[in-house]
Amino acid sequence: MDALDIVANLQHVIPYYQAIFSADEHRVIGYEVLGRYKSGEHVHSLGPFFHDETIPEEFRLEVDETVTKKALDHFLAIDDCSTLIFLNRDANLLMLDRAESFLKLLFQYEEKGLPLDRIVLEINEQHFKGDFSQLSHLLMYIRTYGIQIALDNIGEHSSNLERISLLAPDILKIDLRELRKTSISYSYQDVLYSISLLARKIGATLLYEDIEASFQLQYAWRNGGRYYQGYYLAEPSPNLLPSDFLKERLRQECHHFIQQEKKKLQTLYNISEQFQQRVTTLLAKYKKATDFNELISFLAAELGDACFRVYICDEDGFQQSANIFKRNDTWELQPEYYMKNWSWRPYFLENIIRMRSRRRGILSDLYADIETGETIRTYSYPIDERHYLFIDLSYSYLFEHDAHY
Repeated sequence: MDALDIVANLQHVIPYYQAIFSADEHRVIGYEVLGRYKSGEHVHSLGPFFHDETIPEEFRLEVDETVTKKALDHFLAIDDCSTLIFLNRDANLLMLDRAESFLKLLFQYEEKGLPLDRIVLEINEQHFKGDFSQLSHLLMYIRTYGIQIALDNIGEHSSNLERISLLAPDILKIDLRELRKTSISYSYQDVLYSISLLARKIGATLLYEDIEASFQLQYAWRNGGRYYQGYYLAEPSPNLLPSDFLKERLRQECHHFIQQEKKKLQTLYNISEQFQQRVTTLLAKYKKATDFNELISFLAAELGDACFRVYICDEDGFQQSANIFKRNDTWELQPEYYMKNWSWRPYFLENIIRMRSRRRGILSDLYADIETGETIRTYSYPIDERHYLFIDLSYSYLFEHDAHY
């Protein structure tokens, strides 16, 4: 499509609406407004038009405003006071007049009865080329009118967590397209996990987009997603949907996710309980060991079916034994690890306090081992008030016992 043809035929520029669903009520809570161009029987996306920087700015702004006006007229006509309206804007164009034209347009519709707290301004921080501090101040000003801010396509490329934190969005839209790739690595999921932790810290809601399969919806549900969007749920359409369009289907799918998650958690609990009993018995059996190195050698021989590394630390994280490490089915002592400190590791001291207070062992979440790169879990156990046993479980053992995900 030629840009001049589009600008000369604005009557053919129309809005499409892609529904956004909630995890808590399983209903439609809002729509993202998307630009389309109708040519005869064909409808074309205006995405390439809006993203083409060779097209004059005034052309893109005019078409954007046309789409927005037609969409807001539609929302006013149906007299729906609850659904959110997600409006995409290029942050670079928004900064040209400090969002004056954008806000002027919204104020016109506020006078017609459209509350501004229904508007969500959606931008892509990765495409912004200006001063982020100025953009941050502008977004803060826009937010004073009750308008929410959403950052789009988080996770699509390398996202800058510092910039995200600076812009302090209300909503983070996390792109799940990468999950469809067969070569997807745990590192990508770790990036998404980091983003979800940041969202929690800054008080942002997670909206997972580009959901095109059930497993992506399950990932979004398991990883703190409050809102969901994608072709698996609803394709963009010129019409709005009933708010309970997918209510029963989403309820059933979430019930299935809940059952699977409970099964997984029960599996992890059972493994933790088995190690609790097993280690308790072994420590009683080898209570006369002369030192910690001898003790971990005895334990490694007994636990060789499950682990590849055993060591002991004190309550401050200083290692009180060597490592005993399994290499090619042979256990070897690594004395160079004696007195290394591990208190810098996330949750280390927190888990020490938990073990001390509960007098029970703890099974960690999945993580990548620094030295081997293998995905593992660690079982930690309080030997006494000051010393704690750490047993690194191999991926093969976790896989065999369905504890590898």
